[in-house]
Amino acid sequence: MNTHVAGAAGAMFLVGTLAAVSDVIAGYPVYGGQALRYALAAVILLAAARTRGLGPVRLRPRQWGLLGALSLTGLVLFNVCVIEATRAAGPALPGIVLGAVPLALALVGPVATGARPSPRVVAAGLVVAAGAVLATGAGSGNLAGLLWSVGALACELCFSLLALPLLPVIGPVRVSAWSAALAVPFLLVAGVALDGRHVLRVPTAAEAAGLAYLAVVVTTVAFFLWYRSLPRLGADRAGLFAGMIPVGAIATAALLGVAIPSAADLAGAALVISGIALGLRSSSPRPPVRVAAREMP
Repeated sequence: MNTHVAGAAGAMFLVGTLAAVSDVIAGYPVYGGQALRYALAAVILLAAARTRGLGPVRLRPRQWGLLGALSLTGLVLFNVCVIEATRAAGPALPGIVLGAVPLALALVGPVATGARPSPRVVAAGLVVAAGAVLATGAGSGNLAGLLWSVGALACELCFSLLALPLLPVIGPVRVSAWSAALAVPFLLVAGVALDGRHVLRVPTAAEAAGLAYLAVVVTTVAFFLWYRSLPRLGADRAGLFAGMIPVGAIATAALLGVAIPSAADLAGAALVISGIALGLRSSSPRPPVRVAAREMP
């Protein structure tokens, strides 16, 4: 259990560190940059699968549909929604709305498997969401920004819930690899529609380093850790760790000297950690979910 707890916490913390490279790649075409990120991540993950001796798996049409839906919603549309919400209302509003991810997964996760939400996990989700909102900070918003932000929240739920039926079949490495690979053509189409021929260009050295960090750390490593931990913890308790995203952002900003954490930042981080601790005490350990051969940690 401790390995899966550490994996979920580490995955969401690493996702939070993407704030460290946002300024570096700000001038690169957004959708083209995301396509490059996922293409590189897919290559790395597929190479890792081959190294681990993971052979081909024949999926049924329904499973391919789930994988495509996971990629389209959890990766492509999530990025579109966050980007457009930020353009419409600034970064604070989507950050605040996404702070509700722990509560939403605490409610929706068990229902999706035919179970009842745990009252303590729901309470813990409220604490984590409050901490995430406090750490993110309040900002000005508008209706367009709110709608895009709610869309990002729905896509974030799909990122976990649509993966649950696939993980026992193909395992975390291949779910991560195939979803990343499928996202590339979707993003390129969106980029061509919105940015035209400027969807891709040769990145500068700094931009290349930033995109490589997104591909290797925020995508390859974080996706694998998350999908390895998700079946064991369950969507409700794993969702609590989404509160580590603003904690990762705060820690990275402080480490790089970009910003000094405020009292509200530190209080929010403390609430997040307290809520996670409360949620992890909520119920007896779940039986492990059998994943694809040779992908067991």
